[in-house]
Amino acid sequence: MTEAKTKKAPAKKAAAKAGAKIKVTQIGSPIGRIQKQRDTLKGLGLGKIRQSKVLEDTPAVRGMITVVKHLVAVEDAA
Repeated sequence: MTEAKTKKAPAKKAAAKAGAKIKVTQIGSPIGRIQKQRDTLKGLGLGKIRQSKVLEDTPAVRGMITVVKHLVAVEDAA
């Protein structure tokens, strides 16, 4: 018999912190961008340049940030 794979993927450091928050600021315009990127900015709660939101640091939010990384700046919300 072969061994069953029971390895789990390592958790990211930022996501491992309970209740961690990040501040996302829009620095680029969605004009001329594809619809997916525009929708992602709306999903993050952003709509205008220099607008900021403090969001929970989850894998879902990190994935959204990856899609629009050229339009946003990310920092820790302390």
